[in-house]
Amino acid sequence: MNNLIKTAVLMAAFVAFLGFIGAMVGGKSGLLLALLFAGGMNLFAYWNSDQMVLRMYNAQEVDASTAPEFYGMVAELAQRAGLPMPRVYVIHEDQPNAFATGRDPEHAAVAATSGIMRMLDYRELRGVMAHELAHVRHRDTLISTLSATMAGAVSALASFAMFFGGRDENGRPVNPLAGILVAILAPLAASVIQMAISRAREFEADRGGAEISGDPLALAAALQKIEYYAQGIAMPTAQAHPETAQMMIINPLSGLSMGELFRTHPHTEERIARLHAMARGVG
Repeated sequence: MNNLIKTAVLMAAFVAFLGFIGAMVGGKSGLLLALLFAGGMNLFAYWNSDQMVLRMYNAQEVDASTAPEFYGMVAELAQRAGLPMPRVYVIHEDQPNAFATGRDPEHAAVAATSGIMRMLDYRELRGVMAHELAHVRHRDTLISTLSATMAGAVSALASFAMFFGGRDENGRPVNPLAGILVAILAPLAASVIQMAISRAREFEADRGGAEISGDPLALAAALQKIEYYAQGIAMPTAQAHPETAQMMIINPLSGLSMGELFRTHPHTEERIARLHAMARGVG
């Protein structure tokens, strides 16, 4: 399905689900308020979700004077990919990770942690940034950033419903079991949306990144290193905002996984195997 269609479906699902929450918690009045909130949230998220995520991670923008090697690497890869130059950010976190964001290639940004810049050599880091630019070229960034923003909003509203309950249009208290049910189902629904978006696109970004860099083995080596180190190094911001985990090149919450049901990324071993096959010209 085209990513623009996926984005429209995601926004519609967000409106419908928040409407359901509003109706469960506050009857017709709750439904109306939830629909108004969802509509406003959709507009705000479309224009501002990338900046929200970058601020959440306290990302610092860099340029050719402040990070010449890293910035030059991204510029070279963007040119190879036929993309406009994205904004470039560094996140001061020890865990090795990276992500891309932005509503379209003309408003894209790529970010890497200081940890990944220390742990990978130039060739491996170049493979990672090519992967992120593949997300930009495939227009994955809008839907991933929107899903993170919307999942956070759904989880927050579910917590509100659980702790504060609600009243129907006649002022009568809503069944407290309904609020508890919503509080349980809402984060689950948000996770399902993210899982449906994440897995297949990572394989495509690996393939696209390998094509952009011309070096699939570099990305394979980088993924192997990142997987090993990320499991032992926490990323506090990702733990506080788990809805953003699906944006990263490797799941930043791997040490806190709740099992296969909640995986947001494909198995790293399979990703590496596919890249090796690509390097051999197989498949």
